[in-house]
Amino acid sequence: GYFITAILNVPVWNWGTTHSKLKQAEYNRNQARVELSQAQRDALSNLNSFYREAEAARSEDATLRESATLAADSLRLTTLRYQAGEATVLEIVDAQNALATARNAFADGQLRYRTALATLQTLTGNF
Repeated sequence: GYFITAILNVPVWNWGTTHSKLKQAEYNRNQARVELSQAQRDALSNLNSFYREAEAARSEDATLRESATLAADSLRLTTLRYQAGEATVLEIVDAQNALATARNAFADGQLRYRTALATLQTLTGNF
């Protein structure tokens, strides 16, 4: 006759290893959910912050543009007054300085707006 021997090793008790691995997997899943939620809140907060920054820079841009235009007009009028003998060279120099300051502020404002807009576009993926 034939004789077959088979050994089957079925762990009946593994000292809680399976339960421990299951609990660790649940903990890891919950931790990943918490981290995802925090990352989503951070991204939304950054998006709102950069949007407000871009809006503020855009509204400031119009004011700075108007300031530069007024400074240019002031220089033009001061030059006319000087040519008519009613203003001094110092007043022209002051008007030129005011114009340079206003133009620099306008350029800085445009840079702030473009930087805020680029940051916002980078965050949203719209280029």
